Amino acid sequence: MKIEEAIQRFADYVTTERRLAGGTVSYYVGDVKRFAEFLASRQVYDLEEVSAREVREWQMELISSGEKPGTVVKQHAALRAWFKYLRRQNYLDRDIMAKVSSPRMPKHLPVFFRESEVEHIYEASRFPDTYDGELDKLVLRMLYETGMRRSELAYLTLQNIDLTAHTVKVRGKRNKERIIPIEEELAHNISRYLALRAEMLEEQMRKNPQIKITDRLLVNSRGREVSDGMIYTIVERYMPELSHADRTSPHVFRHTFATHMLNEGANIDAIKELLGHSSLTSTEIYTHVTREHLKETYKHAHPRANKK
Repeated sequence: MKIEEAIQRFADYVTTERRLAGGTVSYYVGDVKRFAEFLASRQVYDLEEVSAREVREWQMELISSGEKPGTVVKQHAALRAWFKYLRRQNYLDRDIMAKVSSPRMPKHLPVFFRESEVEHIYEASRFPDTYDGELDKLVLRMLYETGMRRSELAYLTLQNIDLTAHTVKVRGKRNKERIIPIEEELAHNISRYLALRAEMLEEQMRKNPQIKITDRLLVNSRGREVSDGMIYTIVERYMPELSHADRTSPHVFRHTFATHMLNEGANIDAIKELLGHSSLTSTEIYTHVTREHLKETYKHAHPRANKK
């Protein structure tokens, strides 16, 4: 099988069968295509000609060109997923990645917002008194209070919100569903937003009867679905001004959710379920964050902490 065809079949698989988020599909397929370009530069166009040697040489080229370790690790994961798919479909009869080690990632603790910084998103004066202002407010509060990934929030539908039971049903990675409870004030925020959303869509339909009405929760003032990229833009509009964190992306809210829950005594297994992690290992990183936070608190608060 030609490499180009193998990539196209993989792209169709992750898009239609696995139904992965758009960003995940882009980086999986994009990284595999970059590997194919590397192979083409060595006159390798057929799947049967690919071996672990080519993968290792590609990784060495990436590292020597100055790619960050995290980028190389992601590209390694994309190739592993591609080759796994090819073997499962019997397009390939050997495990190429078995002889390829993933580059080691330097361990970095997750960045999170401090409680005093997050409190600013509950100040009404921070947001314009408009439909878009209400949308921005809801996006920030839902990211913080649910720990959802931005793609999960972007694809959240009206049918998966239960304001009576105070829960939202989230479809996460590998199409796994989980239920996240929401508190009363957030339920009220959603209810208020829904009323404004209905008025806005009614107005848009008067202007354009052909407009497509979506069942997504988040739509902008023109009636269009809010993408995960738009959610990123909303976070970057407010948080750099409100926080001193090194990064202010939507994923920092996810780290913040987990860290604040753990600081308040939540069970780590419960946090794992709320985040939708498949392994407890992914969640345990937050215990290191809280330990560092405790050390800093001790250093600044205990009278003998800085005594020689």
